[in-house]
Amino acid sequence: MQNASPRRMPLSALMLFVLAVLCALAAVVCFAGEGARLHPALADPMAGLAFLVSAVALAGAGAFPLVMVRLAARDDDVG
Repeated sequence: MQNASPRRMPLSALMLFVLAVLCALAAVVCFAGEGARLHPALADPMAGLAFLVSAVALAGAGAFPLVMVRLAARDDDVG
């Protein structure tokens, strides 16, 4: 049975997804070669790879609380 109110995304998941998007944008900037304008350490193309890996890790960490809320809601519906 579905609740009348829509389920909301947990704040922790939302924050982690926002950080993942920001890291992905930073990765695109570094891969485009524009990272040197922000800081000399970002001129290295491997800085873009580091941002990309961080974005994937943050998105994965953000999925965890989202899955837990969905499982808890499904458990409440059954029980």
